[in-house]
Amino acid sequence: MTSSIVDFVVQNGVLAVFVLMTLESCGIPIPSELVMPVAGALAAGAFGHGSINGVAAVLAGAFGNLAGSLIAYAIAALWGERFLLGPGRYIGIRRHHVELADGLFQRRGPALVFFGRMVPAVRTYISFPAGMARMPLLSFSLLTFAGALLWCAALTYAGYQAGVNYDRINGAIGKVAIVAGVLIVVAVVVWFVRGRREDASEGAA
Repeated sequence: MTSSIVDFVVQNGVLAVFVLMTLESCGIPIPSELVMPVAGALAAGAFGHGSINGVAAVLAGAFGNLAGSLIAYAIAALWGERFLLGPGRYIGIRRHHVELADGLFQRRGPALVFFGRMVPAVRTYISFPAGMARMPLLSFSLLTFAGALLWCAALTYAGYQAGVNYDRINGAIGKVAIVAGVLIVVAVVVWFVRGRREDASEGAA
């Protein structure tokens, strides 16, 4: 997967950045920690395959994040609760989880959206609870874009600085991407196990 992402960005430049970052924000665990540094390294002339504009790469990443986040927000706003309390019950989701997320976003929504855009794994899924809580769309969009812009700029800059030495850090970036993926899987497993335990407790009662 890591090699495929790198090749896709190298071959398609800014368009690839936009597509991958849109997919990431829709909930597909494509690591921005890999996409944006590759774009930055490409902007510095790495890979021996031409170059792209670094600013354009940052904007493509941020707008891609915004596009994907709006899709995720809309899905959650329209069908989120029915899905979570329907099929979601099989992975341990309960109404009090939904109410907890809603209450949290009512109190801390803006901060969660802005800073959540700069936290690995969290940034991929933060739009769903925001949509379910019906966070004001304008605030959600502005904070999403602002947080994503900072995140994309930082990662692109890191990749740009690596430049021609990108091959030396490629393995490390790939490992970061793998760790991010593992954290997502672990979070899902923990959620599932907790839900099953609650089922057992309710059945015993």
